Amino acid sequence: MFKIFRKNCCGLDVHKTWIFACIGITDSNGLTLYKQARFSSFSKGLQELSDWLAKYSCTEVCMESSGKYWIPVFNILEKTCWVTLAHPKYTKPQKGNKTDRKDAKWICDLFMCNLIKPSFIPSPEIRHLRDLMRYRFKLTNMLVGEKNRALNCLTVSNLKLDDVFSDVFGRSSSSIIQFILDHPGEAFDVSPFVDKRCKTPLAEIQAAVDGAISPQQAAKLRECLAHITELEAHKESIEHEILRVAEPFSHVLDLIRSAPGFGSNPMTAIAILSEIGPDMSVFPSSKNLVSWAGCCPRNDQSACKIKSTRISRAGCYLKPLLVQVANALIKSKKHPEFKERYHRIKTRRGHKKAIIAVCKMLLTAIWNILSKLQPYTPEGFIEHRPVNKAKVLTKAQALELLRLRGYTITDDSTAIT
Repeated sequence: MFKIFRKNCCGLDVHKTWIFACIGITDSNGLTLYKQARFSSFSKGLQELSDWLAKYSCTEVCMESSGKYWIPVFNILEKTCWVTLAHPKYTKPQKGNKTDRKDAKWICDLFMCNLIKPSFIPSPEIRHLRDLMRYRFKLTNMLVGEKNRALNCLTVSNLKLDDVFSDVFGRSSSSIIQFILDHPGEAFDVSPFVDKRCKTPLAEIQAAVDGAISPQQAAKLRECLAHITELEAHKESIEHEILRVAEPFSHVLDLIRSAPGFGSNPMTAIAILSEIGPDMSVFPSSKNLVSWAGCCPRNDQSACKIKSTRISRAGCYLKPLLVQVANALIKSKKHPEFKERYHRIKTRRGHKKAIIAVCKMLLTAIWNILSKLQPYTPEGFIEHRPVNKAKVLTKAQALELLRLRGYTITDDSTAIT
């Protein structure tokens, strides 16, 4: 028999149209009485749910994170109750005799016995910022996809602009593409369109535009370019709104920008803040933050055999950003602590595991920055290793070791060995 930690709590099974609720009230004798009801997911139904919980003096509620349907329920109930959001893997019932009402009762029983791990839900301000940043991420993906479609139009028309320009959608290349669309099939000189700073010879650029674009591909390319311009305008507009919403957190953003890799683009620090929030007290240690972000190996061991060390799927918005920053840091000479650890792990485990290890270092640094409210310092990552006495050699032994490895030793100090 499980110990009951909550004498009065509620479990919710949230759906698109209906919400099934079950309150478990345990008396002094250990007997539990259940109250069940069904409510509409409209605003009126959510208010009725709040009043029904107040009727039974229930202030602790647990529900699954089912799609986006839990968000309006959470927004209404968090004003009067302590709401726990649970991952579906922690509330999955046994297969077989399963209904919506039984699901709500099962969630209530698990929550009553404290068998559910709560998910991290930031403050409303951070949730609004997170929603805007994720929409910006979607716009960026749409923009990249549309640019790839435009490149396909140029490729099938044998216009090799991507071979002679580093940015096909830059000023010089865009002016050439626009002239080709305005004057289809007409030969022209590319020199008036090419910027003076372009390093590619004009002869190569002239040879790259020696192609023919069909009317169908030209029509498709015009729509792609118009869509690209529209998406860039939407992205710029949403970035202005993001900067306005993030303005109250300017001090926290300055601290995050002190970390390596987060100071160049202001949106990078805002993306980190929108995912983890400014308050690190919700993560007892940096290891909890790293685990929550999915940047640590899983525990999968049976019969003293480790079956898998793969990382989880958590942090689908945070992890790609950290990987992008980590790939840039391992090429930088300003922060050798990241580069050294990457190369040390890469020789044994490969590139992917080494990059995730650098991501773990970044998250650990950010956790310490926000916990201590102090800028980044590399002292925590610099290891002071004591001398290994087992590897101490005499001068004769060291010379013999060098001879065995192929070195030629001379007495002249100016000679190059």
